Amino acid sequence: MPRRTEELRELVEAYLAELAFTPELRPLEEAMRDALGGKRVRPVLCLATGEAVGADVGTLLPAAAAVELVHSFSLVHDDLPALDDDAERRGQPSVWAAHGEATAILAGDALFGEAVRLALTYPTPEVARELVRATLHMIGGQQLDLQGGVDLRQLHALKTGALFGASIMCGLWAAGVPAAGHGPWRSFAAQVGLLFQVVDDILDGDGYVPAIGEEGARQLAADTADRARARLAEVDADTDVLRSIVDDLAVRTA
Repeated sequence: MPRRTEELRELVEAYLAELAFTPELRPLEEAMRDALGGKRVRPVLCLATGEAVGADVGTLLPAAAAVELVHSFSLVHDDLPALDDDAERRGQPSVWAAHGEATAILAGDALFGEAVRLALTYPTPEVARELVRATLHMIGGQQLDLQGGVDLRQLHALKTGALFGASIMCGLWAAGVPAAGHGPWRSFAAQVGLLFQVVDDILDGDGYVPAIGEEGARQLAADTADRARARLAEVDADTDVLRSIVDDLAVRTA
C-alpha cells in the first residue's frame, strides 16, 4: 500500500540528512545543508508517483533527492543580490546573507552537481536527462522574468512547472515506466505545476492576482485542480496519495 504524504516526507528528510556529499565539497557543506529547508513537495511527488506504479521507495529516493537538490540550488541563486536580493528565506538568513555571495554561488553550483550525480546512479540516463532538461527550462524562465513582459503561463511553465514536471517524470523513469505510458502523467504534471504557482500567487498577491484578479485566480486554481484530478483518473495506478497532494495544494494557506 502506498505511504501517506507525511511518511514520504519523513523518508526524504532521513535520506537527505544521511546523504554524503562529494568529499571535496566539505568546505561548502554547511552552506549546502543550510539550503535544504522547505516542505519537500517536489520529492514527495516523485516518491508518490513511483509508488503509485508499484516501485520500491528505496529505488526512488535518489531521484527524489536529486529533484530537491535542484530546487534548493535554484533558491540559493534566486536569493542572490543580483537576482531577487532576498536576505531571508523561510524566516532564516538566506545562504548568501549567512555565508557570503561567493560561497552561495558555489554552494548552488555544488547542489546542482550533486543532483546530477544522484540522477546518474540509475542504470539508464533518463532520470538525469529529465532533471537537466527541467533545470535548463527553469534557468531560461528566470532570465525571461528578469526581462519582463512575458506571458504568465509561459513564464510559470518554465520557472515552476518544469521542475514539478521533473518531480513526477523522474519518479516514472526511476520506476522503469516506459515512455509510451507517460502521456497522461505529463499532462498531470503540467497541471500540478500550474496549480502550485497560482495558489502561491494568491498567497503572495502577485502574478496571476494583479493579472486576472483574486477571484479569477481562485477560479483558475479550482479549475486546474479539477484538471489534475481528471488526468490522474486516466492512469492505471493507485493514485490516491497523489490525489490527496492535489487536494492539499489547492487549499494550502502557506
